[in-house]
Amino acid sequence: MNTRLGVTAEDQEIAQAIARFAQEQLAPMAQKVDEEEISTVCHVPGLAELGVMGMNIPEQWGGPGISPTALILSLVEIAKQCASTSSMVGAQYLATDSILLGGDDALRERYLPDAAAGLKLGAFALTEPRAGSNPADMATQAVLEGDYYRLTGTKHFISNAGEADFIVVYAKTDPKAGHRGISAFVVDKDTPGLTISSPEKLMGIRGGHAFEVALDCKVPVANRIGAEGTGFITAMKVLDNSRLDVAATSIGISEAALEAAVFWSQQRKVGGELLSQKQGIQWMLADMKLRLEASWALTLQACAKRAAGQRFSQESAMAKLYASEAVGFITDTALQIHGGYGFTREMPLERYVRDARILRIYEGSSEIQRTIIARTLLAE
Repeated sequence: MNTRLGVTAEDQEIAQAIARFAQEQLAPMAQKVDEEEISTVCHVPGLAELGVMGMNIPEQWGGPGISPTALILSLVEIAKQCASTSSMVGAQYLATDSILLGGDDALRERYLPDAAAGLKLGAFALTEPRAGSNPADMATQAVLEGDYYRLTGTKHFISNAGEADFIVVYAKTDPKAGHRGISAFVVDKDTPGLTISSPEKLMGIRGGHAFEVALDCKVPVANRIGAEGTGFITAMKVLDNSRLDVAATSIGISEAALEAAVFWSQQRKVGGELLSQKQGIQWMLADMKLRLEASWALTLQACAKRAAGQRFSQESAMAKLYASEAVGFITDTALQIHGGYGFTREMPLERYVRDARILRIYEGSSEIQRTIIARTLLAE
């Protein structure tokens, strides 16, 4: 039971239900998902039944209307058993948050209820081969042609794209205006001229498939999210939310790694003495626990500000930065405690290490998070 400050009994109840599902349905498949690169979209029906696919969506648009804290606790429980599933769900939230935060009611009604029910899967297409950390450098364009926009360009590393029913695409409607010339569009999967590659071969989170998306297609004006030029603002708001999702995934993997290390230290004997009795191992475990709890504290602080309707860009950047770097330390240390056994594929430790590595890169690298924190600090 999670009894940390700011976590209500209702939050705990929701997270416990997700934890049971994750232990019963996700954990038994996690190793196979990793080894065979099985898409975790296979888990969507079960997740949707629990409301997970729309946990970020208010009741008005078909979601369960839960607190940001309950959402984060739930993602922690999912990632603890299968980080690939957490990644797939997070990509769904990126897409639906774009429509929720930037779109009008007509667009919300068309996509959000079905997404919350697990009937539609979304993807979020912002990153390009030459525009990762700086979206303003994107080359994808949207040119108005009567009642349609012609979208042309390429997006890269787009999670869920190959299985998605719709993709939220960010493109420049005014190439001379920098980030103020970026707009967002919903592109349905059956749109002519939309081409999606085979899944990328990834180091970790192998069940959270990522794709290259090529665009040379026409999209109705009605599928534009908000007014022209508002796409960058929408994307930044969406990423504030998503960085907490990444922090939650980091915490979930960290929880699993620490539990494995504690259990191993209490079972494994060296020279007739349990590892847990050795001060060196005890200090390693203490450092792991310290980083995990700091990750929780920063993440729940950001959740509280989000729930209060306050700006939380700095807090989400700090949570994402710290938790994603902490999970690297925690998983590596857990593997070290397991010794040679941890390096084998008979145990999940090596998977935890591989899954954790991307978390310092996507939704803004560690370097970008430091830039955000510094800029908000200097603007105070």
